[in-house]
Amino acid sequence: MQHLKSLLAALAVLLLAGCVATSAGTGSEPSPDARPNIVLIVFEDMGPRIGAFGDDIATTPHLDAFARQAVRYPNTFTTSGVCSPSRSSLITGVHQQTLGTQHMRTRSPVTWISGGGPIEYEAVPPADVKAFPELLRRAGYYTVNNGKTDYQFGDPFTIWDANGGDADWTGRAEGQPFFAMVNIYETHEGYMWPEDRVSDDPLVTRVTERNRRALAGKQRLTDPASVEVPPYLPDTPIVRRDIATLYDNVAFAEQKVGEIVARLEAEGLADNTIVIITTDHGDGLPRMKRTVYDSGIQVPMMVRYPDGRRAGEIDTSLVSFVDLAPTLLAFAGADSPAFIQGRDFTTQPAAEYVFAAADRLDAVPGRTKAVRDAHFKYIRNYQPELAVLRPLAYRDNLPTMQEFWRVAAEGGLPPAAARLTQPRGAEELYDIIADPHEIHNLASDPAYSYHLRRLRGAMDDWITSTGDLSALPEIEMIEAMWPGLVQPQTATPQITVEQGLVTLSSGTAGASIAYTLGAEAPEPGRIYTGPFHAEPGTTISARAIRYGFMASELAATQLP
Repeated sequence: MQHLKSLLAALAVLLLAGCVATSAGTGSEPSPDARPNIVLIVFEDMGPRIGAFGDDIATTPHLDAFARQAVRYPNTFTTSGVCSPSRSSLITGVHQQTLGTQHMRTRSPVTWISGGGPIEYEAVPPADVKAFPELLRRAGYYTVNNGKTDYQFGDPFTIWDANGGDADWTGRAEGQPFFAMVNIYETHEGYMWPEDRVSDDPLVTRVTERNRRALAGKQRLTDPASVEVPPYLPDTPIVRRDIATLYDNVAFAEQKVGEIVARLEAEGLADNTIVIITTDHGDGLPRMKRTVYDSGIQVPMMVRYPDGRRAGEIDTSLVSFVDLAPTLLAFAGADSPAFIQGRDFTTQPAAEYVFAAADRLDAVPGRTKAVRDAHFKYIRNYQPELAVLRPLAYRDNLPTMQEFWRVAAEGGLPPAAARLTQPRGAEELYDIIADPHEIHNLASDPAYSYHLRRLRGAMDDWITSTGDLSALPEIEMIEAMWPGLVQPQTATPQITVEQGLVTLSSGTAGASIAYTLGAEAPEPGRIYTGPFHAEPGTTISARAIRYGFMASELAATQLP
């Protein structure tokens, strides 16, 4: 308990200490013409069900064609098996338990979809942490996102120049490089729900109606009899149908890749655009999504360079989602800040280990961590009495999950599936090469004691180096971020003018400041990176935001 109190006190100091917030410039920058555009395509809830990644059942002609022009990274792993924690790590290059974004979710605006934490809140990351698109904006990039954020520290207006379903790169200045994040939704778990289901449940009705609209025109391409049922799921027609539906959804959604590539080519942008394709975590089936097994965290990734470099290569080195931020910053010629926990996976030495974690999932408690190298996986369960699969409202709407519970009640689950309903034990160790489904726990086998000790040590070192807010009861963590359980507000910017040189500052540690030269609202405005000159009579409008805080009040002044 004393350790937790000390950790809590240190966190409070880190989060709430006041200081003047100004942002250092990025130093010498390459000319805009020398910097590539960057497009990051992120599918939802999709493991490597791609022909080019060795799946013979997949119907993925667009992704396969892309793979022939790209470098494939088959050993890419997310930091979590569920979207919000994973996306928070992707966008910052920092593990979720360092940020305070590890619980799924912190804020659940539609409460009847899923349970939440002790209160609805937004995490407050350490003061120096910034999303990498904001860092790209500071370096002169135009940043756009087609609406999916879900980072659990709010939607700071300093991250994106344009954010929404219709956002694209057309709003940038002439010659300005852009970063575009394109999220593809139709592979999400919820799109496997039947499109003809009738229910009194408003959630089921809403998802059913959405699926009918969004999946209109989808073809049934996959024979359920041809799919592989993993040993931890019951092999029944309903389970096979859901797996076939997932394949068909991937085939339907991957057509958007062809559309994006064709647009870049039609607009003359393909010759100066790096395109990356990945997914936010593994498949949306039980014991895949929401777990730290490879089925939940191993994802496909491909990088296509405009000069055709390394086209068709397969790079088997381990890649973590915290590596994406520093890699994309390097593509843009921008330095990676010290807070980033990843590495540029295209130029720096390969990592020996990747790490992942799972914490509270909606209303279901949990705390699990994993470390993996090229051969073995070690899992530490801090609540070993809890089973892997327990009732979870949203997931239980999936026919496969309902079938799982039905077969379990009849006592007919295969052994690997039955174990998912039993206490999991404190430690798990798997030989990934011999046992890719991770069903034979070797933690108690003396023959593997060396690897058990080695991976235990790697995990301990990782926890020490990155911190672990999961060690705190969630309500105490929230209290440190939001004193009195009330969301703090970012301090209003101070505008100082001396001889036409404008300086902006905020009394909130870690605040980002956006401004405009005019009376219009400064969101998204320009990112403040240091003092600037303005003409006499110019109106300066500024607003500040600390991630996880409320935005500041507007500050405005007219230069004499």
